[in-house]
Amino acid sequence: MTLTLLPAIDVRNGKAVRLRRGESGTETDYGTPLDAAAQWADQGATWIHLVDLDAAFDTGDNRDIVTQIVRNFGDRVHIEVSGGIRNTAALEGMLEAGASRVSIGTAAMEQPEWTASMLAQYAERVAIGLDVKGHTVASHGWVKDAGNLFDALDFFNNAGCTRYVVTDVARDGMLSGPNLELLAEVARHTDARVTASGGIATLEDLEHLKELVPLGVDAAILGKSLYSGAFTLREALEVSR
Repeated sequence: MTLTLLPAIDVRNGKAVRLRRGESGTETDYGTPLDAAAQWADQGATWIHLVDLDAAFDTGDNRDIVTQIVRNFGDRVHIEVSGGIRNTAALEGMLEAGASRVSIGTAAMEQPEWTASMLAQYAERVAIGLDVKGHTVASHGWVKDAGNLFDALDFFNNAGCTRYVVTDVARDGMLSGPNLELLAEVARHTDARVTASGGIATLEDLEHLKELVPLGVDAAILGKSLYSGAFTLREALEVSR
């Protein structure tokens, strides 16, 4: 049972940053995205999760940075992009820049029919990002309620979703441990694969997540835990295998 790990690079104003609970204005600067990508690639990452915060907050986009990372490290790592994917041009632009997969978040809840059409066209290259408070999906940077989690799963299961990226909003960036119960509930409600996001703080957390691999939780995004030095990516990869 292998858990695929995706170190995160959150990009804003050309810098790699981290937010607390996804809130604009809580950024901590961690240097350039290219340097971060080099670090993760050198430590053995096979995937990187890049969050385009400028696109998410409508202050621009970082397609050029995706292109640079793919150009430099595309032979070693796949790039998954999320943030601000709200229309066909944004989605196809990231795929053309070299992203292996894009994750649709807010737009999935606001434009479900369009999202379904993207799933039909691009299949496994499109994931659905579900930011969850309790059993409610949050949108717009987690400040609006966008419907019931299981209703959303039913719709996107029927639309052919092959992967969900599930974030417990209350735990993101807080190093408080992943919400294993939520992840198991989602996995039992779908045949799609599930990526865990938010709260991972220790190598023991990864051990617990590995127990959910048979249910379909086969990947995890690592952010604050890596940037704060809780453990190294190499150490995490050893556990994940």
